[in-house]
Amino acid sequence: MIHRKALVRIRVLNSQHSGATVALLTLSSYVTRLANAEQTMEFSYSEKVQDLRARMLVFFEQHIYPNEHRFNAEIEANTKAGARWTPTRVIEELKPLAKAAGLWNLFLPEFEGAAGLSNAEYAPLAEITGRVLWAPEVFNCSAPDTGNMEVLARYGNAEQQQRWLQPLLAGEIRSAFAMTEPDVASSDATNIDLKIERDGDHDHRAFLVVPIRVARALQARAGCRTRSRHRERHRRAP
Repeated sequence: MIHRKALVRIRVLNSQHSGATVALLTLSSYVTRLANAEQTMEFSYSEKVQDLRARMLVFFEQHIYPNEHRFNAEIEANTKAGARWTPTRVIEELKPLAKAAGLWNLFLPEFEGAAGLSNAEYAPLAEITGRVLWAPEVFNCSAPDTGNMEVLARYGNAEQQQRWLQPLLAGEIRSAFAMTEPDVASSDATNIDLKIERDGDHDHRAFLVVPIRVARALQARAGCRTRSRHRERHRRAP
């Protein structure tokens, strides 16, 4: 609840006539018009969000919290077997249950089959999924897949969406995000040393090994390099 009264006084000096004429103007800003009035910012949840929150909380009580030890045990077993990044059975088993509960792809605001939530509506649901580290993947709402799906949904052509986006939306594959260059540590965005230029069919490629199941990958081709002002402080040791 906010009470505000703003009064702006401007003194205008007019020296066009002999002797300075001082005019005192009193102006009121838009908050002055609301002086002594009560204002509130609306943060209550819509009925749609309340329903999704209720279902999400029930899902956590029934399926997420009871499986925390199982998930940890699977990770430990996979690690000992030299396959730490193997997808866990528990997450794969819970995905269909999340779909059936209508708790799937909640992050995507505008796309066919998406929940159509705004950021403000999605935030209280993300707060719940964030209570357990691995839970977002159960609902297909984990990074970097969410950001990659948003890019493909907004900017991908029909072929790209069919080949990459649909399997991601279905939770059938995972994706990755990385910034890598052969000469500099471009994971620091201030140190990116490449720009893209069309120059025939030639390209310079750098390959990144991602130790998780990524069935397919999109590749960006970078052309001529441009010197970064941060290059020296990030130069790799010989």
